[in-house]
Amino acid sequence: MDNPAKGPRSGPGNGIAGFRLTQHTWTTELGNWIDAISPDGRRAGALLFDPKIIVPPGVRDRVVQSVTTDQRLVLAGLTGLIPVADVVATGDQVWLLTAQAAGPTVADLLASGPIPAEGAAAVLVETAQTLLGLHAAGVTHGSVQPRTVVITAEGAALLSERGLSDAVRGQTSPPERDTTGWASLARGLAASCEQSAPEAAGLFTRAAASATTLGLAAARDTLVNERSALPGGTISRDALALAARGRSAFAQPPAYAQAPVVPQDEGDIVTLLHVPGRAPEAVQFGPGVGTEPQRPQTTAERIWREGRGKPAAPPEKADKASRARRRRTILSTAVFAAVMAGAILAWYRLGGTPELAITSVEVTAPKKTQGCGSSVLITGEVLTNGAPGEIAYEWRKNLDEEVVKGTLRTKADQTSYSLPLRWKLQGKSTVKATATLHVLTPGPARSDKATFTYTC
Repeated sequence: MDNPAKGPRSGPGNGIAGFRLTQHTWTTELGNWIDAISPDGRRAGALLFDPKIIVPPGVRDRVVQSVTTDQRLVLAGLTGLIPVADVVATGDQVWLLTAQAAGPTVADLLASGPIPAEGAAAVLVETAQTLLGLHAAGVTHGSVQPRTVVITAEGAALLSERGLSDAVRGQTSPPERDTTGWASLARGLAASCEQSAPEAAGLFTRAAASATTLGLAAARDTLVNERSALPGGTISRDALALAARGRSAFAQPPAYAQAPVVPQDEGDIVTLLHVPGRAPEAVQFGPGVGTEPQRPQTTAERIWREGRGKPAAPPEKADKASRARRRRTILSTAVFAAVMAGAILAWYRLGGTPELAITSVEVTAPKKTQGCGSSVLITGEVLTNGAPGEIAYEWRKNLDEEVVKGTLRTKADQTSYSLPLRWKLQGKSTVKATATLHVLTPGPARSDKATFTYTC
């Protein structure tokens, strides 16, 4: 665990804008990340920007523009990014507050040992899908590496620090930079499992080569289509989630089981995402992301954005104003979370998200001959594009006319689903039993089958 030489003004264990800070911190090129707890008691994160990189003219505005772009992409249905709750300033400090814990990262997990191959494949598939979504919207990440890939307690892979590295440097990275970073991530994961799962390591290496020559979509398809090289032949988050929960600072109940507390007065805190009396900056999705023309700022706007330079007020009035601002910031965070949830739900209902699509269907059956009175488990695995929706399917068996029908609700961010069939066989005979899975909707219809031998 890395501790910054100059800690946050609020101090670990206190807070910033209603977020309670823990004592777990680590350093990145942008500043100091701190595990935090949001005002409603959820796992969260806080990034205190390095003053040397946030002070130069224009950097704050570019950071705010990058975060605003992320929020609009999330509202448009893009998943796979760490959600940002707010960007606030207090004096010369600038904080980015996230609604999701910013750790552990892939780098953290690798430091503890190899990542299970099936989990590493899930990381690569999900990050490739997120990057493809970003590129389709005309933006890039700019700093894809193990330290910016966060693993949630559910095993999902989320990208953090999207666009921030470019924002502080005043540059725009091309999509090829993201592809190169993803390929390097794939090679690193290949090296980590080379001893325990050499076939999987070979798959990751091939995917990295495919990314650099054919692009991220081809690399993602390589992982999905050749998943038989993985242990068990599946892409799964299960082992990844277990590793993430074990590595997370929040897995230590004695330190973090306390109820959330409101910190002491933190001074003059202002949010940089909502400037009063000013229309939001225009964000264009596509090549040439731009903002509205610059115009002179009023004194009120400058104070709001910079968080300093206000005329001195009597101590009693200043304390009351500070507490009022803090309450408004906490309230705005909670309202923002509710608005985000409602907006995303409304978007889903209006059909604005990508429609559910089936990537592949695969059926497996036991290879060994089954004996008298066997109850055989046939497993169908359906891979999707990670969109929410409903799958309608049916199982058919070649030895009788029974049709087993069913439906399954899919979730955002989950791409793999298991559809089991239990087949009970009786009687004295030797037969080839074949089970066929038909996925009827969403179309086009797909199917696969598997055969086993029954002898009695």
